[in-house]
Amino acid sequence: MAKYFDVHPDNPQARTIGQVADSIRSGALIAYPTDSCYALGCRLGSRDGIDRIRTIRKLDDRHHFTLVCRDFAQLGQFVRIDNDVFRAVKASTPGSYTFILPATKEVPRMLQHPKKKTVGVRIPDHVVTQALLAELGEPLLSSTLLLPGEDEPMTQGWEIKDRLDHQVDAVLDSGDCGTEPTTVIDFSGGEAEIVRRGAGDVSRFE
Repeated sequence: MAKYFDVHPDNPQARTIGQVADSIRSGALIAYPTDSCYALGCRLGSRDGIDRIRTIRKLDDRHHFTLVCRDFAQLGQFVRIDNDVFRAVKASTPGSYTFILPATKEVPRMLQHPKKKTVGVRIPDHVVTQALLAELGEPLLSSTLLLPGEDEPMTQGWEIKDRLDHQVDAVLDSGDCGTEPTTVIDFSGGEAEIVRRGAGDVSRFE
């Protein structure tokens, strides 16, 4: 059964955040809120976590996983960004955007797109997520909590606990979060390509 953590949305309890971070370090797969919607998350190098996310969402090996980063400095360790792309990404973070960019050697090969050698990255604008990332000290490997056959991501912590009780190890609930997944922008070819229109305003990339 998944552990259920009820966290204050504006002042997340340090002890609770510490417990969740410890469980991630020990290999846990969690469901957690972001500024766009709930996501599944695990430690960066957790093959078991990746396999479990693929199973829950029925994903193939072409799916872009996302590294959810605390800040721009951390993001820059995992992707290569030229000057023009740097300005566009910097202006849009933190926020409800995921950017697909060429991965650096810091990114495990199992997380990279098999042909393009790219990975998704984002910096969320969410107090609880930021507190967790600060405590963890590294990015969370993540994927939107969108179940197979459904059009919208899950948005309620209690519902996630009920439906995924034996598939995740913990659910972090801080009340309502977004209902739309992130807007996905692919910069791997140098120009902005809108892959998914979501919570982030796409007008600056058109």
